[in-house]
Amino acid sequence: MPQSESAQRELICRVGRLMHQQGYIDGTAGNISLRMDAERILVSPSGLATGFLKPQQLLIVNLDGDRVDSPTAANASLKPTSESAMHLECYRQRADVHGVVHAHPPTAVALTLAGFDFQQCIIPEMVVLLGLVPTAPYSTPSSVENQQAITQLIREHDAIMLSNHGSLTVAADLWTAYLMLESLEHSATILHRALQLGGSLSGIPPQQIEKLVTYREQMGLLRPGDRERFARFLPERSG
Repeated sequence: MPQSESAQRELICRVGRLMHQQGYIDGTAGNISLRMDAERILVSPSGLATGFLKPQQLLIVNLDGDRVDSPTAANASLKPTSESAMHLECYRQRADVHGVVHAHPPTAVALTLAGFDFQQCIIPEMVVLLGLVPTAPYSTPSSVENQQAITQLIREHDAIMLSNHGSLTVAADLWTAYLMLESLEHSATILHRALQLGGSLSGIPPQQIEKLVTYREQMGLLRPGDRERFARFLPERSG
């Protein structure tokens, strides 16, 4: 059942609070949006602490980034998040996406800074829920360059790491996009602790990866190109 606008606003604020409480953002970092309908996107504003947003401070823009709401006393002086171009690119590229979350999960970002590649099959839940998570080339945050860096990747992935910067998760609804962020950072924490213990990370046996990819497909999470991307981890076919 479609949510009312009031419920949508409350959800964005709730997600913002959770992101702050879990340490996925700090200060005014991070931004959130959801697709209200074919033409309107509800977004967090720029310059305010994402973990302490109020429903009336959120803004409505169209797919060109122009405000289409009626300004109120609470938001008349506010502007859409400086990362709105990246959010809108997700919606333009993916009709199935109705929620976008950009955060700075510290462990996941730290691993990418250290050169860790999340496109590996090590944690089963990560394979099923997130797939192979790519890292986009570095681009200046809040720029058109940043928007362009994710254009191709977002067509084929629901979770992306932004080099030297943060993460981007998208889903059919905002709550799921947030839960994907949780899964990403939780997996990153496990991987980081394993690396601290020394030795090499133990990958999932190829025969088991095939089962996980099948689960991913059964859950409706398989993205275009997933089969080809996972092929290098699967058993070699004879004949």
